[in-house]
Amino acid sequence: MPAWHRRALLAAPALLTAWPASAQDRPLRLVVPFPPGGTSDLIARIVQPDVQRLLGQTVIVENRGGAAGNLGADHVAKSPPDGSTLLLTDPGILTTGPALFSRLPYDPARDLDPVTMLIYAPYILAVHPGVPAQNGAELAAHVKAHPGRINFAHSGVGALNHLTALVTVQHWGGEVTEIFYRGGMLGIQAAATGESQMIVNGATATLPFVRDGRLRAIAVTGPRRLADLPDVPTFAELGWPVADAGIWQGLLAPARTPPATIDRQHRAFADALALPATQTRLAALGAEIRTDGPADFRRWLAAETATWSAVIRARNIRLD
Repeated sequence: MPAWHRRALLAAPALLTAWPASAQDRPLRLVVPFPPGGTSDLIARIVQPDVQRLLGQTVIVENRGGAAGNLGADHVAKSPPDGSTLLLTDPGILTTGPALFSRLPYDPARDLDPVTMLIYAPYILAVHPGVPAQNGAELAAHVKAHPGRINFAHSGVGALNHLTALVTVQHWGGEVTEIFYRGGMLGIQAAATGESQMIVNGATATLPFVRDGRLRAIAVTGPRRLADLPDVPTFAELGWPVADAGIWQGLLAPARTPPATIDRQHRAFADALALPATQTRLAALGAEIRTDGPADFRRWLAAETATWSAVIRARNIRLD
């Protein structure tokens, strides 16, 4: 059992009482830098009631989508470091932005303080049921035989799911037509209706569409097969690249937020995620809880920035 899981289980008995810290007068704005319906929004709304109870403070989920998540991230980076604003996001936007843009309005490493990672969920590579491919080998062959004929839905150039698909299709020796949608949920819906035929997206948001047959799962990233999709192999089993890619969710505060405030918020979110009902709900969505705190999150951000920056530079992807 992973160490983070053991810590969550050991913490569970302490969750029967509310967080002892005094409530703040102003609400906590939990900024999600994407439209409603995606994974970040889903996680924010799952934890919001319990975090509100544990902090003794009103928590408001605020969607600020645009510019592949950078508008919302910039808003938080420029907010007062007083504990009243947090960014809940897929931190992929923070690890790819410095390589994608020659000038960002904020510096992710300088202007945002990591609070904690929250969850990890693998990507599902899925296709519309009309695509004549039942497995990874058949899909690779189909894409290679029909260059540019498969529309690939994604939520932003340079997003990690976009980069994962590009690296994978290149590995196949194929070519797809990229279709941009404003948010992961719009991309999923497009693939489910056949407007696009292929998508790489987080398991938490994609599993419901696979379960009801609107999408066919071909492969999953991550270290193991999903319990809900035991017959769907991992990228690693298929010998595909970027096998450890996935959708992470993390929590960040404006830079120079007091360490005591960051610690309090970290513990509140960790305790909320450790609740048995929440663990069960997230496990059903294919998500694993990761709440090791600011130091580990900062190290992870630095390593991921180096990895994905190399991928972006190798493919000469720029957004300005």
